Amino acid sequence: MEIVVSNQNGVRELKMNRPEVFNSFNKAMAIALQNELDKCATDSSVRAVIITGEGKAFCAGQDLAEATDPNGPELKSIVREHYNPIIIKIRELEKPVIASVNGVAAGAGANIALACDITIAKSSASFIQAFSKIGLIPDSGGTFFLPRIIGTQKALALMMTADKVTSEEAEKMNMIYKSVEDDEFEEFVYQFAQKIATMPTRGLGLTKKAVNQSLFNSLEDQLEIEEKLQTEAGSTYDFNEGVEAFLEKRVPVFRGE
Repeated sequence: MEIVVSNQNGVRELKMNRPEVFNSFNKAMAIALQNELDKCATDSSVRAVIITGEGKAFCAGQDLAEATDPNGPELKSIVREHYNPIIIKIRELEKPVIASVNGVAAGAGANIALACDITIAKSSASFIQAFSKIGLIPDSGGTFFLPRIIGTQKALALMMTADKVTSEEAEKMNMIYKSVEDDEFEEFVYQFAQKIATMPTRGLGLTKKAVNQSLFNSLEDQLEIEEKLQTEAGSTYDFNEGVEAFLEKRVPVFRGE
C-alpha cells in the first residue's frame, strides 16, 4: 500500500509508504496520493489533512530507477501526470493541508511540502532542491512557490547549489511555519491539526482560496475576491455559530459548514 490512510477526530493523515527508498515517488504512489486527495475533497468528515512519510524520510523525490527505466514513463509524463496533479489538488483542496516533514524532503518531496498550506518539520529534518545534482530543473511547483516564499536570490541559490537546508534554517528564512524538536514533533503536529480541524474549516477553505488568488491578482481584483468570499463565508453555519457563541459568551462548536 503506497499511501497509508488514518483518521482521528476530523484529521486525515496520508502517509507515503515506500520507506525502503525513502518514500521516493513511483507512478503507483503518485496516483495513490492523487486519489486520496480527491477523497479528502469529497468527504465531509475530513476537516484537515496531514501529508507525511513512513520511516526516516518525508520524501526523497522521484524514484530514479523508474525515471531511467527504458520501459518506464518519460520525464514529461512523470511531471505532467504524476506531480502536477498532486500540486493542483493540494492547492485546490478547500481544507487545510499540513505537511508533517518527519525527515529529509528532497526534490519533488521538498516542493510538495512547500505547496502545502502549513509546513511543520522535525528539527532533524532537512530540505534539498536536489534537481541540479542531475542536471534537471525544480518541478512540482518549486519554481513557483520557493521564490515567493523566500525571495528570488535565496531560491535560485538553493536551486543551483542543491545545498541542504536544515529544519531550523528553513524556519528562520520563512520557508516553513515551524521546526519542532524530534521528541515533541508528532504530538505537536497532531495537536496543531486537531486545533485546525475544530475551527470553522469552511471559512479556512475560503481563506485558502483568497490567498491562492492573491498570487495573480492586482489589489483591486483581490479586494473584489475578498468581497465575494466574505459574502460566502457570512452565509455559513459556522459564521452564525461563531456570532451566537460570542454573544452568549460560550465556546463555539463549528461544523465546517
